[in-house]
Amino acid sequence: MIEPTSAEASGDGVRGSQANTGNKLQAKSVLTKIAAFVADRNIAFLVCSIGMIVMLLWAGKFKMTAPGAEGIIPLVSNSPLTSLQLKVFGPYVLGDMIGATEWTAAILLIIGYFRPKAGIVGGIILVGMFFTTSSMLITTPDDTIVVHGIHYMNNLGLFLFKDIISFGVAFYLISYYGRKAIMAENRR
Repeated sequence: MIEPTSAEASGDGVRGSQANTGNKLQAKSVLTKIAAFVADRNIAFLVCSIGMIVMLLWAGKFKMTAPGAEGIIPLVSNSPLTSLQLKVFGPYVLGDMIGATEWTAAILLIIGYFRPKAGIVGGIILVGMFFTTSSMLITTPDDTIVVHGIHYMNNLGLFLFKDIISFGVAFYLISYYGRKAIMAENRR
């Protein structure tokens, strides 16, 4: 369900939580005014989308280098979703393919600022990509260390764990761009 921000709920085009909205929702407490401020300015979207774009461009470029391609070997070689691609293409071509996919998704997210359906496609690519990498948390050996009998994630495990968060951000970006695309379709 799409929740309107305070300005959208008022229907009068006035920005912010102070708008006189009559029977509509209006932020009253300090906490809800802060939430309305954040929502009215799309801060969550801006931080998530810009952060994702920068991460994808940076990580994609790194995977196109020899150290980056060699670094993915322990991850992709143990995954039933990617081990075949490693055997077929080798680490360097596979690294280039993964990097190009990350760059493609980043470019689609950027285009999505102006053409929301492109952002939806970029988000769908990210869902597939982060589902695959998140599953590597289960299939990659030695992604934890044992301290006093308790398993903790090591650097490799933590590296993979961030993709679970990115998986959620990808769904958020699809929904945000989707809302924008729906609004554009309804204006026609």
